[in-house]
Amino acid sequence: MKNNFIITGCSSHSSNNLLPSNTILLLFIVSIFFACGNSKLTEKKAVTTLETVVNLSNEQIKSANIVLGKIEQKSLSSILKVNGKIDVPPQNMVSVSVPLGGYLKSTKLLPGMPVRKGEVIAVMEDQQYIQIQQDFLMAKAKLLYVTNEYNRQKELNISKASSDKTFQLTEAEFSTQKILVKALSEKLKLIGINPENINENTISKSINIYSPINGFVTMVNVNIGKYTQPSEVLFELVNPEDIHLALTLFEKDLSQISIGQKLVAFTNNKPNIKHPCEIILIGQTISSDRITEVHCHFLDYDKTLLPGMYMNAEIELKKKDAFVLPEDAIVRFENIEYVFVAKDKNNFEMIPITTGTIENGFIEIISIQNLATKNIVINGAYSILMKTKNKSEE
Repeated sequence: MKNNFIITGCSSHSSNNLLPSNTILLLFIVSIFFACGNSKLTEKKAVTTLETVVNLSNEQIKSANIVLGKIEQKSLSSILKVNGKIDVPPQNMVSVSVPLGGYLKSTKLLPGMPVRKGEVIAVMEDQQYIQIQQDFLMAKAKLLYVTNEYNRQKELNISKASSDKTFQLTEAEFSTQKILVKALSEKLKLIGINPENINENTISKSINIYSPINGFVTMVNVNIGKYTQPSEVLFELVNPEDIHLALTLFEKDLSQISIGQKLVAFTNNKPNIKHPCEIILIGQTISSDRITEVHCHFLDYDKTLLPGMYMNAEIELKKKDAFVLPEDAIVRFENIEYVFVAKDKNNFEMIPITTGTIENGFIEIISIQNLATKNIVINGAYSILMKTKNKSEE
C-alpha cells in the first residue's frame, strides 16, 4: 500500500511540470520548419544580390561588343510632355439664325460640308417678309409727299402766309416719317434684303440666308418646312484656319513656360507627324484640380486637324549644361540605375547612379561622383548585367 501511494504521487507531480511527448514532437517539427524557411529566405536573398565586380574573358568582351567611353558635357533641353485638344476662338464659330423667324424653304447643308463667305446656304419664307417690304414701300411713298408738304409749309411760314403751329405739325410729321422709313430699312437689312433694290415689282415672300464666314458646317438643326423662332439656331459654322491648341498644365509646371515658347504637337493616330506651335496665352486661374489651360497657335495650318481633336504636345524647356552618357550605357535592375566602370582590361565594376533629362540618345548623369575620368562601358552594358545576374544565381 505504501509503495503504491508513492508511485501515484510521483505520477501526479510529473503531469504538472513535464511536457507530454506529443507536444515535444510538435515543437520539434515547428523548429525544423522555421529553420528550413529561414534557409530558403537566406538562399533567395543571396540570389537577388548581385556581384558588384564581374570578370570577362577576352572572347566574352569581343562577343558582347564592349565599347568604353567617358562622361561628356552637353547642352540639353528637357521636354515637358502634356496633352490637350484643338479649340476654335469664339470669333471663328458662328451660329446662324433668322432674326424674324420663318419657314425653311430649302437648304443643301450637311455636317462637314464646306461653305464660302457670301454663299447662299438656305432660303426662308414667311408672310411677314412681304408685310415688311410693303410697309417700307408705303412709308417711303408717304415720305415723298410729307417732304414736299414740309418744304411748302416752310416757304409759307417764312412769308408768314401760314401759322407757326401749322409748320410745326408738318415738321413733326416729316421727322416721324423719316424715322419710320429708316427703321423699316434696317429691318430689311436684318433679313438680308437691300432696301435700295425694293420696289413694287420685287416684293418677295422669300429671303436668302448667306454664310458669314469661310469654313465648314458643324451642325444642322432644322429640316425643310420647319418653322424656326428668331432665337433658334439653324446652322453652326466654323472657320478652322485660326484653330489653336488648348493644353492642360499642372500648377507645378507653369513656372517653366512662357509666352512665345515653342513646342510640337501630334495626334495618337499619327505620332510621327509633328505640328510646330507657339504659346500665345497662359491661363491666369487655377482650377480645383490644380490645373490651367495654355493656348498655343499652330505655325502651319493643316486641314486634317479638326476642332475637338485630342493631341499630345512636347514643350521644349530651357537648355542647360549637363554631364551625359549614351542611353545604352545605363542598365536598370530592381528600379536602380547602374553603369559599369572598367577597373582593368577584363574586370568591370557595377556603380549605382542617378539620371535626369533624356535627349537625342543621351541621358543626364546627376550624381557623377568620381566617374568623370573613368572608362565606362557605353555599349554592351546589358550583356555584362546578364553575366552578373547569372553569376549571382549560381
